[in-house]
Amino acid sequence: MRNIFAAIMLLAASVLSAQTPSERYEQKYNMLVSQFGPAGIGVETVLDNWAKVDSTNAKLLLARFDLLFNKAQSVNVVMKDSRKYLGMDPILTFKDSLQRNVYCYQETFFDDDLYGRSIKAIDKAISVWPDRLDFRFVKANALIAYEKESPDMAMNYLKSLVAEASRRSDDWDYAGTKVGKDFISDAMQEYCYSLYAIGSAQSRDAFLEMSELLSGIFPDNLQFVNNMGSYYLLKEDYKTALKHYSKVLKKSPEDYTAIKNSALASRKMQNVKLEKKYLQMLEKYGPENEALAAKARLEALDK
Repeated sequence: MRNIFAAIMLLAASVLSAQTPSERYEQKYNMLVSQFGPAGIGVETVLDNWAKVDSTNAKLLLARFDLLFNKAQSVNVVMKDSRKYLGMDPILTFKDSLQRNVYCYQETFFDDDLYGRSIKAIDKAISVWPDRLDFRFVKANALIAYEKESPDMAMNYLKSLVAEASRRSDDWDYAGTKVGKDFISDAMQEYCYSLYAIGSAQSRDAFLEMSELLSGIFPDNLQFVNNMGSYYLLKEDYKTALKHYSKVLKKSPEDYTAIKNSALASRKMQNVKLEKKYLQMLEKYGPENEALAAKARLEALDK
């Protein structure tokens, strides 16, 4: 047994000795984060020492951002009178003295100084690793989280990123994987959804602006045209919404989103003939539950 234990210790020592100083600091960092989180005890000291031996290490630079970004945050409960807030569901609902619903949400707030330092940290990472698309997304996410219902800086940053991506001929590096314009297109749709989900007037306008921009750059991605239709559907401008959905259906007659929302817009307009047209399409191309609902609605309209 002693011989086996000695062999294990020898092997462990040989593995440690084979590591570079940077790898050893990375291991220490990972251990601390697993126990205390990205802004926990001892993390900043390890990062400072790691920087002395490998100041441009991508994992180190991202870890520095994570430390500052997490330290900048605090969470408080806020009370609102709306069923949704910043895209979130309430954690608690109660009645006030007038028996009106009050909704409680957990909202994240930021220390401005620490947040500013975190942005400088991710900017440094981007300057050292300009081909790392995941670093660009980290910054975009941080801006959206900070600005919440007024995503002005986030919009400017996303627009500049899209402009750079449209000019770029080489692939990006996304956490070790090479990705191209199709990946960018799909990722930008996720940002559009995030802007829409926030739910403020400013974020919804940003959602429309971004969708219009992306539709011109990625004309084959019809999700952006659907986005524009959804914006006008929400605004109750049903004619304009239908114009956008019609553009989608000309290129993709089976597009479920465009068909369903066209049926809804037609119904809101009380245009029975047009609603029937889209219900028939929904019955043909929609998923089973939607097809059955469309059939039932058609039968009701025919009575």
